[in-house]
Formats: sequence, C-alpha cells, structure tokens
Amino acid sequence: MDRKQFEAYMTKNAEQIERIRQSAHALHQSVNQTYGDDLPYGYHLDMVVQGIRNFGHLVCAGENDVLPLFFGGYYHDSIEDARLTYNDVMKVANKYMTMEQALMATEIVYALTNDKGRSRKERAGERYYKGIRETPYAPFVKLCDRLANITFSCTGENADNRRMKEVYKNEMPHFLGAINPHSDDDRLKVPQEVVLQLAECLIDDLEREEQNGKVWWHEY
Repeated sequence: MDRKQFEAYMTKNAEQIERIRQSAHALHQSVNQTYGDDLPYGYHLDMVVQGIRNFGHLVCAGENDVLPLFFGGYYHDSIEDARLTYNDVMKVANKYMTMEQALMATEIVYALTNDKGRSRKERAGERYYKGIRETPYAPFVKLCDRLANITFSCTGENADNRRMKEVYKNEMPHFLGAINPHSDDDRLKVPQEVVLQLAECLIDDLEREEQNGKVWWHEY
C-alpha cells in the first residue's frame, strides 16, 4: 500500500482511532502505570502508534486492517500491564470494529504479551517470539514498540536511559532475527525503513564507520 492511500484510510478512521487511543490511555491510567520517571503511560503508547502512522503503509494489506493495526499499537501492553485477559481485550476491540477485525486486533495484543519468567530473557523466550512471527502485524507492532523505547532511551539523560540504550543495542541482532519470519506476506514483514531508524538511534557516526563484517541493520 502506498503512503497516500494509508493516510487516506487513517483520515477516514480518525474518529474511531481517537476513541481507541483515549480508552487505552484511560486503561493504563486506571492501574497507575507510568513511563520513565513520571510520564503517563499514554506517552509511550502514542510513541508506538507514531511508528504505525509513519510506516504502516509498508505492511498494511487493506483498509479493513487499519483499525486492528492501531488497536494493537494502543493496547499492546494491556494484558501484560493493565490486568486485562484475552477475552477482555476482545470485548473492548468489538466496541470499535467488526468481530473479524477484533479477532485480528486481539491476536496482535496477545502475541506481544510477555511470557511468565524470572528474567527479561525468560519473559521473551522462543515461545514468545514464535507467537510474534506467526501473527499478522505482530512483528511490525513489536518493532514500533522497540523503536519507541529506544528513541526514549536515546533522548533521555539519566542513568536508566543510558543503561537501557546499551541493553537494546546488545539485544538488537537477536531481537531482529527473532521477530522476522522472512515471509512474503506484507503483514508479517519487518520493514528495513524502521530498522534503519533504530540504527540511527543506537549507532553514532564513529561506530558506524568502524563497523566491520555483519551489521544488524542490514542483515537480520
């Protein structure tokens, strides 16, 4: 889908997208979840969806997938962080779209929900990534989630921001390989344009010049 067509679909569905946005913001506020030091969690959700706005045309298969794609972005942490169940998410999604669309939207959210685990590695293991690779739009929404987190970490000044920037940088080769099913289905693609933006956030000019051999932003 070209960008102009995707933008037209966003405009056509703007009112419903805004309703989804407001309900997601309210949900995370209801459990007192914040982002960074003291930002409302909606700040992160909006950053994730900005990635969908900027790059969604690269993966979106048609107008019927626009609302599920945006819902997946706004609600991607609702099971993991806001105490919703799969069925809860489905009920919410059904308020804004058809049953078929709601199923697609809920599957995105479910795929992006971390597993139970004692560590970051256990919570995002092979079973988790397999679910992402097999779910339409989940690789893309997960990539937008990572782009949002990395952008925030790279623009922050405190020690936690710097620490997470290094975590994300070290994880990137495995992360990109783990979410990418190498499929011909546009809905499962990991767009190079988004990966390059991740690289711009993480790799400074000197490092870019000094890289030898494989580089994760070209081969994944």
